[in-house]
Amino acid sequence: MPARHLLLSAVLALAAAAPALAASPAGAATTPAGKPVGQQADLGRQTLPANDGWASAGTGTTGGAAAPAANVHVVADRAGLAAALASPGPRIIYVKGVIDVDKTCADFATGGYTLAGYLAAYDPAVWGRDTEPSGPMEDARAASAAAQTKYIKLKVPSNTTIVGLPGAVIRHINLHVDKADNVIIRNIRFEDAADCFPQWDPTDGDEGNWNSLYDNISVTGSTHVWIDHNTFTDGDNPDANQPVYFGRPYQVHDGQADITSASDFVTVSWNKFSDHDKTMLIGSTNNPANDRGKLSVTVHHNEFSGNLQRLPRVRFGKVHVYNNYYQVPDAEPFEYALGVGVESQIYAENNYFRLSRSVDPADLLYNWGGTTLTAKGNLLRVGGKETPIDLVAAYNAKNDPDLGADAGWTPALHSNVDPAAAVRREVSRHAGAGEIH
Repeated sequence: MPARHLLLSAVLALAAAAPALAASPAGAATTPAGKPVGQQADLGRQTLPANDGWASAGTGTTGGAAAPAANVHVVADRAGLAAALASPGPRIIYVKGVIDVDKTCADFATGGYTLAGYLAAYDPAVWGRDTEPSGPMEDARAASAAAQTKYIKLKVPSNTTIVGLPGAVIRHINLHVDKADNVIIRNIRFEDAADCFPQWDPTDGDEGNWNSLYDNISVTGSTHVWIDHNTFTDGDNPDANQPVYFGRPYQVHDGQADITSASDFVTVSWNKFSDHDKTMLIGSTNNPANDRGKLSVTVHHNEFSGNLQRLPRVRFGKVHVYNNYYQVPDAEPFEYALGVGVESQIYAENNYFRLSRSVDPADLLYNWGGTTLTAKGNLLRVGGKETPIDLVAAYNAKNDPDLGADAGWTPALHSNVDPAAAVRREVSRHAGAGEIH
């Protein structure tokens, strides 16, 4: 029997046993290795627990847990992943090993695009800074980007669970949860969803910016999504190593997990996000037409280490940010942790902020047009000293206008909120891929 079929048979056997294993009382039985029996439960059949954040609202989030045996897939390459995503649902997809693309940036380039040609055409000394690029080289860049998008952006449909087997990696791919309901993504290491063809926009900000297209996970127009116990990294292509063109960093990455376009009822839990610039965007426009009353997101027990901004940045949504562990080692690249955007209602509770002495605690918040934020029970560590921090008071002492201290709501959908003093230990031990217990 082919190895793939053997592995699938083993997975299905484990799935059949999972309900019985999960029924064992906690601590009542252990394996020969001394681990609780419950740890053997099939991750593909697990669903979001009740009251675990906004994704538990209403119908809750079960992903593909109800998939029949014929809809369970083990995938080990991009083609297999794409085929499984396009197969009948509900579906469970187990990721085995490293899934990567088998094309390079040169394979996507078309229409005569070259980076050297693009830089020559749109050098501000030649093109100016008043209008966005247009013309043959920009057209070639856009066509090349479309070719890359078609290959690396994979749509995740409703009623899907994607879960990593031990050591699973998805590299150079953008999972796109678009207009879907009921999706679970767990236990995967996501690496380097890099854009081969960033666009230069001299009108973006005071100095212009390079803008890229792809996130590791994009959630657009979707509901009931659970993103749990994943690791997000730029791998061997970090933002910090990108060159500078036209005086601005050549930005090849966008978000790591972005939630936009009127998405609703999302829980982001127990993930590791590291050494990245634009980490998590909740709401991508200031236009309230679609997003007002949506973007209800819970962000809990995640580790943010060496990230520069958007931890998260929020527009419109009622977003519960609790029990996260923030590590900010250097003030120079760091911009902010929580972005208070238009009509945002962030409730920041019992988070742990570990800052180097160079980082000003007032910079943990940034006002992107919002007016208020609730902050309670948060803890600051600088050096070896832990002290409570009032995030709003620290921000207001340095900035005008002041932010209000009441976001106007109290979260009800959440598991136990740990004391802030316990967050550093618990999150550092248990967040990320390979740490589900």
